[in-house]
Amino acid sequence: MAAEAEQQEMLIVTGMSGAGRSTVGNALEDLGWYVVDNLPPQMLRPLVELVERAGASLPRIAAVVDIRGGDFFSELREIIQALRTGVNVRVVFLDATDTVLVRRFESVRRPHPLQGSGTLLDGIGDERARLAELREASDIVIDTTDLNIHQLANLITETFAEEGQAGLRVTMLSFGFKYGVPSDADLVADARFLPNPFWVPELRHLSGEDRAVSEFVLEQAGAREFIDAYAKALEPVLAGYQRENKRHATIAIGCTGGKHRSVAIIRELRKRIEKMPGVAVSVKDRDLGRE
Repeated sequence: MAAEAEQQEMLIVTGMSGAGRSTVGNALEDLGWYVVDNLPPQMLRPLVELVERAGASLPRIAAVVDIRGGDFFSELREIIQALRTGVNVRVVFLDATDTVLVRRFESVRRPHPLQGSGTLLDGIGDERARLAELREASDIVIDTTDLNIHQLANLITETFAEEGQAGLRVTMLSFGFKYGVPSDADLVADARFLPNPFWVPELRHLSGEDRAVSEFVLEQAGAREFIDAYAKALEPVLAGYQRENKRHATIAIGCTGGKHRSVAIIRELRKRIEKMPGVAVSVKDRDLGRE
């Protein structure tokens, strides 16, 4: 029984109301996870015991837990810490900006669970304050602000479908600082120390995916030194993530608009990261084509 339990996984999906918990639950179910929705936190321990008794018939289970748990929810962090002493538990926290959450609630014409006699923003603010510590302690934070339900489902599929093939799945993310720093990034680096190809007329309309832009960026003073040094610095970090059983990490590199420098550097850095043991790498360009 102990050998079976070691192979079992448990995800706790939580986060802001309206950030996409139902979509994540459905996507995990499509991947073969056994999903339990709106579970009071105090039922997590009995659920783990059920999984242990079921053995290989329930290898992966996900519990969707949210603020509707009322007073029980305040105990969630302590319960998770207790579970981690004997179970492979990870917490996925879903978040989005207040503006987007308000728009989503208004589109379905439903009140926020903590709204009471106040406004939607009152309820969102109360929930955000209650969840601040849990968000900080979560293993994976996903910002769904710019994702529709299909994009979120695809992200969950990419993250959890074939995890067993690598100890750590790394998402290399390019972005533009003028559109904001991605809140779900584990590590953020700045490529704005390099000359901007935007100011080169023949490169402006191209992107970091194009060879001409890539060569221009990588030939600049300090570019390859930065990539080599950053890759070297990431080696102990990614190895440590694996020792701590962190299964997903997002490494973000930004430039002004997320079109030239960050896109080129991400692809060059990927060549080094994917050679590291136990690491699988994917690339995403958050703001490419946004201008």
